[in-house]
Amino acid sequence: MNLTPEDVDHVAALARLGISPEERARFAEQLSGVLEHFRALQALDTSGVSPTAQVQDLRNVMRDDIARPSASRVDVLANAPRQEDGYFRVQAVLDA
Repeated sequence: MNLTPEDVDHVAALARLGISPEERARFAEQLSGVLEHFRALQALDTSGVSPTAQVQDLRNVMRDDIARPSASRVDVLANAPRQEDGYFRVQAVLDA
């Protein structure tokens, strides 16, 4: 199936693309080639292939979310360059 320039204009209008006459001719050829590939795929017998939504075997690779004790406030603040009243002391970034 070869697309006509009018077909290409219609597709370009749907995609809100402005194309030149040279692009119209090139796109007609390229899109016709794409449609030929789809036609070849449609000819394949897929009756023995089960429908799939994902072609790769995906699995969750994250570890289980298990609650466990965290470091104490004293230990965490021991690494802080500045602290005040049990909190990190940081430089203000906004004018008050």
